[in-house]
Amino acid sequence: MTQPEQTDGTDGMDGMDAITDVSGVRVGHARVAGPGALSGTTVVLAPEGGAVAAVDVRGGGPGTRETDALDPRNVVQRIDAIVLTGGSAYGLDSASGVMAWLEERHRGVRVGPDPSHVVPVVPAACVFDLGRGGDFSARPDAATGRAAAEAADASGDHARVGTGAVGAGTGAVVGGLRGGVGTASTVLASGITVGALVVVNAVGSAVDPATGVPYGSWFDGGRPAVPAEEVHEAALRRLAEARAASAPPPLNTTLAVVATDAVLTRAQAQKVAGTAHDGIARAVRPVHLMNDGDTVFALATGRRELPEEPGPLALNEILAAGADLVTRAIVRALLAAPGGLRGPGGDFPSYGELYGELRG
Repeated sequence: MTQPEQTDGTDGMDGMDAITDVSGVRVGHARVAGPGALSGTTVVLAPEGGAVAAVDVRGGGPGTRETDALDPRNVVQRIDAIVLTGGSAYGLDSASGVMAWLEERHRGVRVGPDPSHVVPVVPAACVFDLGRGGDFSARPDAATGRAAAEAADASGDHARVGTGAVGAGTGAVVGGLRGGVGTASTVLASGITVGALVVVNAVGSAVDPATGVPYGSWFDGGRPAVPAEEVHEAALRRLAEARAASAPPPLNTTLAVVATDAVLTRAQAQKVAGTAHDGIARAVRPVHLMNDGDTVFALATGRRELPEEPGPLALNEILAAGADLVTRAIVRALLAAPGGLRGPGGDFPSYGELYGELRG
């Protein structure tokens, strides 16, 4: 069974400081129900008419679907949804549920004379969380993907985005700590909006072992608070105990979607996806290992033209913002994780459990 999840994120200001600040972009989460289940799916839904999309895969152990369709040399011009899912390669089945949901709404690549003659192209990428809740067979399927797509559609424009252990981040772990979903956004001087959403589930750590400060906090402006020495020492002891009690995860991944309302070519979108990997590298160490599947998607909805000056270099502000937002979203995922989890799938404390209400 599958449970749709509410968009109950903690971020709120004039905008949501979330990927949904990009007009028309919606996010929905669903999780696998039942005892022993700790997995789910997240869908990033493009506006009607689709969006220009691209992908850059840097991990050595990726699990993906339809990523070749995003190559600028290939025929597909726009896509309607991106799926991020748990369940490793099994969880990629959730994209078929999103595909069916889109087909029912005649959204996809038109391949015939009738409006219903479409083939929705649904790129997807997965994280490894098999057995995290104790049941290796509890993983997302087509019904989970459909539920996440329905949740995204029902959320409305500029909705809050659930963060922490939701959707594809339900069973996420980063460096032995609970990971999850994070999001962030910004409006550039040009008026262009850029947003990012991440699922952080990495082999590497998001926390500096010398200080206890999330790596990415150093890139978020100002100087982050540093935990007291005794708090950090106690946290290191607790984390060492948890790691000893848990089987080492064989595969991990950080996934991200960077969205903008700018008009971009497919080649420009691919550059955005590639540069956004720098944001992962700032926040997680080490990164892009052979047992990671790190994958970044880019979406461009095409509602705002790039500034005419300085010509091709106008893309730079989007490139820089995308990387910065991925870093910030990873920190938020770490801080939004709920209390630690102990169960048959392992012992995974949260950052808040170890360090209290520290906020960088």
